[in-house]
Amino acid sequence: MLTRLGPSVVSAGDASSLTPFPSTLEFNPPVHGVWNIVHMGMLIPEAHQIYVCAVNCMRGVVLTAAEMGMRDRFSCVVLKEEDITRGTVEQVTLEGIADTLRKLPRLPPCVIVFPVCTHHFLGVNMAHIYRELERRFPTVDFIRAFMDPIMRKHLSPDVRLRMVMHDPLKPCDPDERLVVTLGSDFSLDEGSDLRGILSQGGSRLTDIQHCATYEEYLALAQAGTFVSVYPNARLGAERAAKRLGRRHLYLPSSFTYDEIAAQHKELAQTLQLPALDVIGEIAACEEALAHAHEEIGDTPIAIDAAAHPRPLGLARLLLEHNFKVTEVYLDFVSEEDAPAAAWLHDNAPQVQLSSIVMPDLRVASRTREREVLAIGQKAAWFTGTSHFVNIVEGAGLWGFSGIRNMAELMREAWAHEKDTRDLVPRKGLGCPSCF
Repeated sequence: MLTRLGPSVVSAGDASSLTPFPSTLEFNPPVHGVWNIVHMGMLIPEAHQIYVCAVNCMRGVVLTAAEMGMRDRFSCVVLKEEDITRGTVEQVTLEGIADTLRKLPRLPPCVIVFPVCTHHFLGVNMAHIYRELERRFPTVDFIRAFMDPIMRKHLSPDVRLRMVMHDPLKPCDPDERLVVTLGSDFSLDEGSDLRGILSQGGSRLTDIQHCATYEEYLALAQAGTFVSVYPNARLGAERAAKRLGRRHLYLPSSFTYDEIAAQHKELAQTLQLPALDVIGEIAACEEALAHAHEEIGDTPIAIDAAAHPRPLGLARLLLEHNFKVTEVYLDFVSEEDAPAAAWLHDNAPQVQLSSIVMPDLRVASRTREREVLAIGQKAAWFTGTSHFVNIVEGAGLWGFSGIRNMAELMREAWAHEKDTRDLVPRKGLGCPSCF
């Protein structure tokens, strides 16, 4: 029986819930700048990744490692149909991983193991497998990850990996002047507010992106305070802080002046540091936004949720500063972005909310009457524009400086064309690539 899938576009004024689109068959647009679990795992210096799954599931992760030029840090253990019918999946998993490690030129200090959905379905005793691996290879830290997309609407592989990749950090005496951001794919901008507040008080900020060796990565445990700024990083940072007895501050990237000011205050009070001049910071943001508007004018603007976890918050900021936001691409509204959704409902009901994955988008028109300025690769692809801000996952933008940097990125994107067809299919924006 044929079933009507439902609309893929709804106006902000008509959106009545945080899930404006039905969960159905999905279309995957050929836009791949967002990071996957292979990219994330490669952030741990010297770590080796081992995926245990069937050949059909292996294709994407193998290609990602190859495209990064990091096949030497990636291995596979292939499960076959007879392993399931004979009940040997547990044995193949254990012995396959062990055999892989014995054949490597050098035993890595850390191994990230990725079982798959099959291990869930068959009830494989992964705890036993890890105990045996740790007995055989006592110098290796085994990280218990999962590649199980069936769980993506509960605890996705992305969130799970951001949780367990901090497990090798071991208890030690804290350095109260050291602050570490955990779980983000990108470092905060060098000129970010957070760095500014810390430097004024003699503290310093670092992250996994600044670690060149595994020992440097383990040294992140010395931080007296962990900070998470990306929503998918929150659970992992909280978990690590609780286990190591550290402070944790969740300071998500925002486009609301009041929220940013409150984050400044929380950070400064928690660490007993002087705060930045909020009034001056806001004035600088207003100037940057006005300058951008002078050049961009009434150009239609499209935003996508892959560019930043708060696309509606960004839309509100721009609309309040007289930019013409016409489209926002997302499939659900996060709780953190819900206040912005309510504001759009009441103040900008004409803004179109469009799904990213509804099937009819495969054949939807990707041309517009006027050239569009897009924020995000998916918005650029859907609108067929060559003027777009090429960022994913927040790109390290944070605080008042994040707003100013976004305004500058918009100006640059409007002034200079990009080759959309060449850029957006490339995997893992900002990752090493052999292409």
